[in-house]
Amino acid sequence: MLASYVKSLRAAFLIVSFICISIFSLAQSAGNSTTVMGTVVDPSGAVIPNATVEIRNPVSGFERITTTDNGGRFAMPNVPFNPYHLVARSQGFAAHTQDVDVRSVVPIDLTIDLKLQSSETVTVESNGGDLLENDPTFHTDVDKNLFDKLPLESQSSSVSSLVTLASPGVAADSNGLFHGMGDHAENSFSVDGQPITDQQSKVFSNQIPLDSIQSMEVISGAPPAEFGEKASLVINVTTRSGQGMTTPHGAITTSYGSFGTSNTGFDLGYGGKRWGNFISANGLNSGRFLDPPEFTVMHAKGNEENVFDRLDFQLSNADSLHLNLGFTRSWFQTPNSYDAQDATAWSGLVVANGGLDPNGNVVGPADQRSQIKTFNIAPSWTRLINNSTVFTLGAFVRRDHFNYYPNGNPFADLAPDLQQETLTQDRKLTNVGLRSDVSYVKGIHNVKVGGTYQQTFLDEDNRFGIVDPTFLDSLTDSSGNSCVDSSGNPIAPPCTTLAPYDLTRSGSLFPFNGHTDVKLLSLYAQDAITKGNWSVNLGLRGDFYNGLTSHNEAEPRVGIAYNIKKTNTVLRASYARLMETPFNENLVLSSTGCADPVLNPLLACISNAATPFSPGWRNEFHIGLQQAAGRYLVFSGEYVWKYTHNAYDFGVFGATPLTFPIEWNNSKIPGVAGRISVPNIHGFSALVVFSSVAARFFTPQLGGAGAAPDVIGAFRIDHDEKFNQTTHLQYQIGKQGPWIGFNWRYDSGLVAGAVPVGDGVNPVDLSALSPDQQFQAGLFCNGVRATPTVGLPSSCAASQYGSTLISIPAAGTENDDHNPPRIAPRHLFDLSVGDDNLFRGDIYKWNLQLTAINLTNKVALYNFLSTFTGTHYVTPRAFTAQVGFSF
Repeated sequence: MLASYVKSLRAAFLIVSFICISIFSLAQSAGNSTTVMGTVVDPSGAVIPNATVEIRNPVSGFERITTTDNGGRFAMPNVPFNPYHLVARSQGFAAHTQDVDVRSVVPIDLTIDLKLQSSETVTVESNGGDLLENDPTFHTDVDKNLFDKLPLESQSSSVSSLVTLASPGVAADSNGLFHGMGDHAENSFSVDGQPITDQQSKVFSNQIPLDSIQSMEVISGAPPAEFGEKASLVINVTTRSGQGMTTPHGAITTSYGSFGTSNTGFDLGYGGKRWGNFISANGLNSGRFLDPPEFTVMHAKGNEENVFDRLDFQLSNADSLHLNLGFTRSWFQTPNSYDAQDATAWSGLVVANGGLDPNGNVVGPADQRSQIKTFNIAPSWTRLINNSTVFTLGAFVRRDHFNYYPNGNPFADLAPDLQQETLTQDRKLTNVGLRSDVSYVKGIHNVKVGGTYQQTFLDEDNRFGIVDPTFLDSLTDSSGNSCVDSSGNPIAPPCTTLAPYDLTRSGSLFPFNGHTDVKLLSLYAQDAITKGNWSVNLGLRGDFYNGLTSHNEAEPRVGIAYNIKKTNTVLRASYARLMETPFNENLVLSSTGCADPVLNPLLACISNAATPFSPGWRNEFHIGLQQAAGRYLVFSGEYVWKYTHNAYDFGVFGATPLTFPIEWNNSKIPGVAGRISVPNIHGFSALVVFSSVAARFFTPQLGGAGAAPDVIGAFRIDHDEKFNQTTHLQYQIGKQGPWIGFNWRYDSGLVAGAVPVGDGVNPVDLSALSPDQQFQAGLFCNGVRATPTVGLPSSCAASQYGSTLISIPAAGTENDDHNPPRIAPRHLFDLSVGDDNLFRGDIYKWNLQLTAINLTNKVALYNFLSTFTGTHYVTPRAFTAQVGFSF
């Protein structure tokens, strides 16, 4: 373990050193943005100082204003990729307007000619064409000006909450998890060009802080060739920069709200024309850090501290350096159910010793906790070769260190009919890589050629122990006979193999140590061609994967769009071939566990063979359109069809917090997604996103722990949802007056877990669920609801059986593919009101914001006994008050 740790640090040091030595001058732009600059002149060609230049995108909400210097020059660094409307003004001259399309890191240098002001005043208004993007790739752009006023459900995973609420094709799940376009976690982030493909929910990794983000492009369509691995949803992030801020600007905020949630943070940007620094830091403490399995919150405290720093330097017109630094630490309790909170009360089920463990100690409530530490270092060097060509070289080192701590008394880990083992986890994931690309813009072509090499070091240190005294009694030997005798003594494997690790028999913990390093080389070339009303994307990507298995894949990408200007319509179609890499979390355990004689029965394996993963490959097709209605509204919609060989999902070790990847034979995912944007009209704006995506997976299970036999069949996986939508409405009085933001989120409900369903002949058997599980599911029989301590009868007539929280198919109609149980539909409403300049100051401004989440206090589930996430409720009604000071 020490050797692997030193190895990963050595690799990180060498890459960072190489970048630093290579740079002979220091950055004006990151991987997802560039600089828009130019000169403003009068009709004679003389420069115009102090002219105002503004660029904005009415759909994303991005706005930037600057003035020209004494030489008539202006520069706007860190402008995210997007089309913009530019307006230049100066006293005595007519306003100049033009469109600027930012699609490459190649800087845009403009010459703006201002005409003398005529006697007639001409007002130039945008039309529907300004709202359209002639782009074959379906995506959503969200700028800080929008999400600052968007009520977000989770402060500890605000980026996930933002993606869920503001992007079409996203199904909401608990603990900051979201399912993009029908897949479990096939989502990736590109942060200033750095690829991050590991899971970003609160129980896997720490997210980049929302305060550090300037703009996001969420790609739901067929991704361009530069994106790979997990690309069902690509979140292209541009962080905030301090370059050009000759006067420091920043903010200090503090908030307090329901569940004792407090948050204090600051951000500061400052710099000059050739350098800049932006830093943000905050600390969060909450009594409801994770989503509990009960609507009532128990044992759910957590805290998070993070710091982000972006440095930009430019020492010449040709060379620049960009550096991102980040560190986040989170600590949180695993929320308790009523069963876990009062574990001693279940002594008759779990420890038949009067509520005491085998050593005579009181079992007590469960007290499981976790800690995640994440650091990130990502430098990049940009070389402007000529006015048309830019070379970029970058490196990155990112590490997640996850620790899970069980109860002090391991027997409190035992949950009735659920968790039979205690465990500890000490897991490290270190991702080290180099990336390089050349961007070339000339005429109708926008070419980008590049490659990325990544090496991911995985270290898994887990300890397991059996805490259920009945576990060995339930096992059989190779002949199908009980492997314990009539007195309960082990007489054959696997009982004799497991007995040394059975804590009810004075055993000790079983150690599992896994290590591997996964190598991935990705090469790509792409060209965005614009000719008249046509836009064509051509690309080819090659991925070379070498982990516990090896696989290479050639991945063509093609997209085409046509702008019918007369009707303000854009038609588009695209195709992408992708290689999907296995999830890295507990990859070694899942791949090799079935070959281990101790882990094999604990993982419920069918065979004794290892089950390593092969990368999956996917063909996906998209067709869509974009339609503007004057300057008031723009609609964008997409139909998608994805077929994946070797489709990934997650499994769970018993009911413990240890999760691991698994691999199914294939998946078919069709769906529709759409977005309606209403740009700012006299202070009012709106955004509506919606989707209906099916997620049909097919057996057999091919890889991962607990591999199943060859049983052919289709089923809807637990992130399939028929329909969801978010409507965000926003109104502000004037440019700096009070504002209000309102969300309406509707979810038709994910596929539920193991809910008892009637067969149409016999009464419904409820004996598999504890009273508390029945209560969590909202089950009732003959009008009587289950309580956490008093369950329903062991069987209930189908005509008298139902649920208030789950849509259960009628008796005899349940079908895993066409009619599975689902979480009941829910409507959630959120509201924010605020004022960003309470006392109308010019430089120093006080702001106040009040937010209410789940206004109606709707009692609803995210999921129930989900294979991956278990049972979780949505947030009860919660209020937050925030006060800030900006300058």
